[in-house]
Amino acid sequence: MSNETRKSETYFADQTLWGFVHRSFTKSIGYTEDDIKKPIIGICNTFSELNKCHSHFNELVEHVKRGVWQAGGTPMEFPTISLGEPYIKPTSMLLRNLMAMDTEEMMKAHPIDGVVLLGGCDKTVPAQLMAAASANIPSIILTGGPMLNGRLGGESLGACTDCYRFTLEHKAGNLDGAQLAEAENAICRSDGHCMVMGTASTMASIAEGLGMALPGCAAIPAVDSRRRHMSQMTGNRIVQLVKENLKPKDIMTREAIENAITVTMASGGSTNSIIHMVAIAQRLGMKLPLETFDEISKRTPFLLNLRPSGQYQMEEYFEAGGVPSLMKELEPLLHRECMTVTGRTVEENLMDVHVLDRKVIFPLTEPIESDGGIAVLKGNLSPGGSLIKKTAVSKKFFQHKGKAVVFDSLEDMKKRIDDPNLDVEENSVLVLKNLGPKGAPGMPEEGQIPIPQKLLEKGVRDMVRISDGRISGTSYGTLVVHISPESAVGGPFGLIENGDEIKLDIHDRRLQLLVDEEELEKRKSKWVQPEPFYDRGYGLLFENTVLQAELGCDFDFLLPKELRDELKSNS
Repeated sequence: MSNETRKSETYFADQTLWGFVHRSFTKSIGYTEDDIKKPIIGICNTFSELNKCHSHFNELVEHVKRGVWQAGGTPMEFPTISLGEPYIKPTSMLLRNLMAMDTEEMMKAHPIDGVVLLGGCDKTVPAQLMAAASANIPSIILTGGPMLNGRLGGESLGACTDCYRFTLEHKAGNLDGAQLAEAENAICRSDGHCMVMGTASTMASIAEGLGMALPGCAAIPAVDSRRRHMSQMTGNRIVQLVKENLKPKDIMTREAIENAITVTMASGGSTNSIIHMVAIAQRLGMKLPLETFDEISKRTPFLLNLRPSGQYQMEEYFEAGGVPSLMKELEPLLHRECMTVTGRTVEENLMDVHVLDRKVIFPLTEPIESDGGIAVLKGNLSPGGSLIKKTAVSKKFFQHKGKAVVFDSLEDMKKRIDDPNLDVEENSVLVLKNLGPKGAPGMPEEGQIPIPQKLLEKGVRDMVRISDGRISGTSYGTLVVHISPESAVGGPFGLIENGDEIKLDIHDRRLQLLVDEEELEKRKSKWVQPEPFYDRGYGLLFENTVLQAELGCDFDFLLPKELRDELKSNS
């Protein structure tokens, strides 16, 4: 039990004018004198009717409140912006940092001693973890849980892996409009976020791997009664975290981050998680180079048989034991001494855990693949690094050389991709420029470049596709993304021309443009930087301060001072 004065006490025990105001205004909304003497727990409710993944959060909040009251705390709910992936244009990534700022400032500005952060959809959990790292008051993550599996004709469906599949087959002429509508009605059949190992499920798993969510939280389906139980337990536990004065920086250590990366690699998790983990680490004052991810990937077997890299989905993962069971299998590779929000170490949390289904979670000694799901690629095309989810790649493309078919922008790609006169064949490399943080803007999830119509009709379903943008964690195929530096800041990726040969070697972790340096220098001398998209407001702030992908796409001014100073000295 900590003897440190709680933040709420400095508000409500104060005998000056402002103490009077704080007590009077708080009592006027129904709280009593006894209530304001207890630990005040903020509940960050990101419910929004514009965020399908959070549609059930108002109910979960009530269960959190019950847990807080039972543990002797006083709950106070507050809102922040809510980022729903399907709707936000040009991309929710444009607003992740805004949500992180909103959450951090709400946490710091109010008389709350601890906070429960309710997230789920892709950018919400990373934004909340970034905020928790910066505000550093006792915090715990509660994710909303995945949807139930979609069902159609006896087949199990997953959003949005099957969204891509159905629309692709419709484009190829294999499904009519009525069949497509039937699939639309069948794929999302409950509350919750995407039920494959996409970004939402990956970030929920990372929250557990970091020790910032209670064990088992990530995989419980949104509509399962045990999600309500988890909400109540989370409300109960945050009160204890306040009493123990256990803060995010006590939990999110470098070793904990390495544990979270290990869980991600064993899961075949989303490439987006790399950007988010870098941003979280930097908020904690740590540099997290891409090489660290690749080193951990090389020593971490791929164990989780989940789509889009496997056969099953989050519902089966929950039944197999969820993240605790995967971590139990990974235990020899983890830092077991790391403290978690349970008040116990990783090793203590895993003491009585077992794997319940070996079809879903493979043994460490008999993995699906010998190394992890994401590979970091370097080379003259991406000196700052790029990523590929190799567990979702067609094996024939692990080593590939092909001629570039270049699109200079998203608009250019949409205009020409299905042109019957497009000079493209199955072994071509589709290249999409100006899709990065500054160039798009916001680095949208458009890196799953569509297969050209004329190749679809011939049965082609995968090609090598390269961009400086992102992909959904639910995507599949041979997709190289997060090329850095991006085209819009003068990176070599912006110098590719039609017909250039590109060599991809996933085994060797290389991505090379087979053009000599003299020619590249000529092209660079003619390169013209694109005009900025914004002339005011948040968009201008984003364009002026966002960092490149390997630095987490955070705003430079949000980094701790020592990292800002180092960044300036290296620029």
